[in-house]
Amino acid sequence: MTGYRSGMIPRELAGNVVTVWGDDGARWLEKLPSILDTVARDWDLTVAEPYELSYHYVTRVVCGDGEPAVLKLGVPGATSLAEEVPALAAFGGHGAVRLLRVDFSRGARLLERVTPGRRLRELVPRRDTEATSALAAVMKRLHVPPPADCSIPDVLSQIEAFDDYATAHGESGPLPLDLIVRAAGLMRELCASATGRVVLHGDLHHDNVLRAAREPWLAIDPHGLVGDPGYDVGASLVNPDPDDRDEALTALVPARVEQLAEELAMPVDRVVAWGFVKAVMSDVWTAEQWTPGAHWSPISRAFDVARLLLPRLA
Repeated sequence: MTGYRSGMIPRELAGNVVTVWGDDGARWLEKLPSILDTVARDWDLTVAEPYELSYHYVTRVVCGDGEPAVLKLGVPGATSLAEEVPALAAFGGHGAVRLLRVDFSRGARLLERVTPGRRLRELVPRRDTEATSALAAVMKRLHVPPPADCSIPDVLSQIEAFDDYATAHGESGPLPLDLIVRAAGLMRELCASATGRVVLHGDLHHDNVLRAAREPWLAIDPHGLVGDPGYDVGASLVNPDPDDRDEALTALVPARVEQLAEELAMPVDRVVAWGFVKAVMSDVWTAEQWTPGAHWSPISRAFDVARLLLPRLA
């Protein structure tokens, strides 16, 4: 096995894992070298260099038959594992990478490796219309009916983020409470008036769509949700680089809204509404790590997008 050396866990990965999963994450980090060794041995994998790491250990591998693949290791029992696997199974390789093998007890997933694998973000901003068309095409491929006995959570479960923020911070938090309340109410309305019920990627944006050979573009890293198709348009409006508050990037949003509405045959007002909801939700999730007196702000370009869309809400 090559590509991994004990003690070389990146600081970002270690910090993120402990922040999200606490003691369970710390124990997983300690066991990570042995987990990688045993999974590679049991699945007959040759391990190469890892990708850029944030919350999971993701590395290039070659299977025993010579087929290139990707091994993704995460904290066993994590919600992300329980949501990603059934979503990929439901997609069945249509618009998304294929799931080749899974071991829940070790938090291991073996995935199709996408080639050439260039991220859709490379088209932004010069070819933003092309990038938006790619996102729309992938959405249409992914949005299949939920399978029988579906275990994937409903979109409406995410409304807890708004309610939890309002309870924890009220008017004293770092984000405007009126926008939080508006987003929560609007999300309830959108879910109640859903035009359909499909399996959603849940985090479909320019970094999670790769140039492929099997299909023009394939999605990776689904969060896995079930609900209104419009939910998936939200992340495409605030990405890529939501931490970059460049006004030129925010200025791309109105054209994206119109294009997504046309190519997805979706009413413009629903694209606007879901865009607003997801933009506010993005910074609400970031604010979960914020505490009074903190010397940083959770506000990103997502809130700039929310404010841009606010006057267009029905």
